[in-house]
Amino acid sequence: MFVSLLESEWYKLRRNNIYTLLIIGPLLTLFIGAMNPMMSEMEGFNPWYSLFLFMNLPYALLFLPLITGVLAGIICRYEHQAGGWKQLAALPVTRSQIYVAKFVLIAILVLVIQLMYGVVVYVAGMVNGFEEGFPFLVISKFIFGGWIATFPMIALQLWAAMHWRSFAVAFTLNVIFTLPGILAINSERFGPYYPWAQPFFMMYAEENMAGIFFVPISQVLLVTGGSFIVFLLLGLLSFKRKAI
Repeated sequence: MFVSLLESEWYKLRRNNIYTLLIIGPLLTLFIGAMNPMMSEMEGFNPWYSLFLFMNLPYALLFLPLITGVLAGIICRYEHQAGGWKQLAALPVTRSQIYVAKFVLIAILVLVIQLMYGVVVYVAGMVNGFEEGFPFLVISKFIFGGWIATFPMIALQLWAAMHWRSFAVAFTLNVIFTLPGILAINSERFGPYYPWAQPFFMMYAEENMAGIFFVPISQVLLVTGGSFIVFLLLGLLSFKRKAI
């Protein structure tokens, strides 16, 4: 039944031009990486790491957090129209299964976006004529690290999208949390503890950095893991009490 729920959610998403949303972010960052005039001025540095910096700034700080809110809004749009929540509640499934199915599908789509972004980074490097070998391990770490860092965002945005009928309200909430991340990454005191800044930190790759996802494991567990559990439980409890 859970697989059927996922298929049902995917069917609803396909009707909303979801493919365009999945590729627009990676394609925009491809333009930034391939056409950035500053790349020619970064002599003396590994060009791949310079490319990561230029591409990850707009991608991890803006696009990745914002797309989670868009996907959450779209995946709940049908239920807010024509009594969709009542139709779901009539199925032989629990509200927890409905909530988890929506979360899992959004997480899968974000992973697809991350994988496409990894391909885009490689293409941008080829366009720039990099002779150094492609750092597969580094790419893998920041692709999956950035993906895990979106879990708290997905949980909160899904909660908001289920609670508010208006797509604009839920998306505005996402913007409100996303924009301070631009300031948070410059703060050694507050940045490591701000959930919306975690995708950037987990995708900030330098040659001399080691460890899991380029950040201390305590930061992954406390900030990303902790906020994810809190948002997920609050959203699940709110949905269970939602009047349908």
